[in-house]
Amino acid sequence: MTLLNSIDQRSREIFRLVVENYLHTGDPIGSRAISHFDGLSLSPATIRNVLADLTDMGLLQAPHVSAGRLPTDQGLRLFVDGLLEIGSLTPEERSALEEDIEGRGDIDSALRSAAERLSDLTQTATLVFTDKADVPLKAIEVVAISKTQALVILVSATGDIENRVVDLPAGFPPSSLTEATNYLNARLRGRTMSEMRASIEKEMAEEQASLDGLTRELVRQGVAALSQDGERLIVRGAAHLLDNATGQDIDRVQQLFEDLERKKDVIELLQFAKSGEGVRIFIGAENKLFSLSGSSLVMTPYRDSQQKIVGVVGVIGPTRLNYARVIPLVNYTAEFVSRII
Repeated sequence: MTLLNSIDQRSREIFRLVVENYLHTGDPIGSRAISHFDGLSLSPATIRNVLADLTDMGLLQAPHVSAGRLPTDQGLRLFVDGLLEIGSLTPEERSALEEDIEGRGDIDSALRSAAERLSDLTQTATLVFTDKADVPLKAIEVVAISKTQALVILVSATGDIENRVVDLPAGFPPSSLTEATNYLNARLRGRTMSEMRASIEKEMAEEQASLDGLTRELVRQGVAALSQDGERLIVRGAAHLLDNATGQDIDRVQQLFEDLERKKDVIELLQFAKSGEGVRIFIGAENKLFSLSGSSLVMTPYRDSQQKIVGVVGVIGPTRLNYARVIPLVNYTAEFVSRII
């Protein structure tokens, strides 16, 4: 039996009222205020007993002895999983997202626009994570820019172009640039950066590459260049985290800013999201990164034209997020980004 099934209908209704009040106001609510809700028809004494039971179950907490009740992280999780009624996007919200994202010249611009528009609509900080190693490549070219350096030009299937500078081996003949370029392109065949890198490294390790020593060294450097700056994190709307923050909330927001600055832990969490399907929600202490900041994260992956997961869209806000509105916005943003890339 699940925890929700062990709670009778009366207790569920009181629990729902406490959570919805918290999500709307951020304040605790007491038995007398709850008794005034239409359709409840329960005395404050009866409600107090129910609140005490829900507190003993770990679903509610009292910030002060004489205060009303607030939901715990466990209580919010139970509400989101079992009682939340998720809303639908309005045509205006869909248009606002689509018009801002569609028609961008490259995928990076589209992702930045998606993050900015989602932040505006949810009034939260937004995260868009992409791993460029998962993007299919279309072409590679190696061009000398001096006697000691070459430029590795990467063209993705989405039309994005990136340049990486590598050192040329001493005495490297210009004709070998063509050989290195041909070798790399022959191993593309629609592969992603990470797939091509793994294939070449395996071939090199097994001594199957038919290259002379200098060309082999350049290819090794080119493969190493493919590993640079593979992961990218776009953060927008962090200032929204300060909206209406007072007292200890400001300290929590400052902690979250520091978490975002470090990025490493954030990227690890978003990488984890890539392994799942659909919207994933982390509330407060459910993950170590955001436990100190009293925040929640709602995120979902997006896909490329081959339906392969290549990134994650998410929002960070207080635990009293408007989940009913945020969840469909995050989900639709990911779906639309998937369509345009």
